[in-house]
Amino acid sequence: MEVIYRLANLADASALADMRFDFTAEDYNIDASEEARQEFHQTFLAQADDLFGSDRWAIWVAEVEGELVSHIYLQKIDKIVRPERMPYPFYYMTNVYTKPDFRGKGIGGELIEHANAWLTDQRAEFTMVWPSEGGRKFYESHGYKTLNDPMAR
Repeated sequence: MEVIYRLANLADASALADMRFDFTAEDYNIDASEEARQEFHQTFLAQADDLFGSDRWAIWVAEVEGELVSHIYLQKIDKIVRPERMPYPFYYMTNVYTKPDFRGKGIGGELIEHANAWLTDQRAEFTMVWPSEGGRKFYESHGYKTLNDPMAR
């Protein structure tokens, strides 16, 4: 099975909308009717200009025989410039998902490695992710560590 790892583009928006819907339906009790799917699809596509029209988002995908099977969304967070220090951005990693039929084949692990290499190329100061309990070992195996400093309101 040949897997292509790449950055997503606007042509992928429809497939990404379907995967986002499936990702949510898998973990939450939502209305998964075709009507709800179509309504979500339209809402997602309305956001596509923001996802693909600026440098604020990068979406890494894995593709098998023309089908998107896994994705990782990365949101760029710019920092304010400081004297004598270049302000490199940090990134928020979210919506990490692999379709059920493609899990356990190393695709998600290879995809996060491509995303990590890209983040290094972008000179990201750090990348943060809020994993589910089940996802912690996955992220740890790809270099992510639990931190205790962040605060939220």
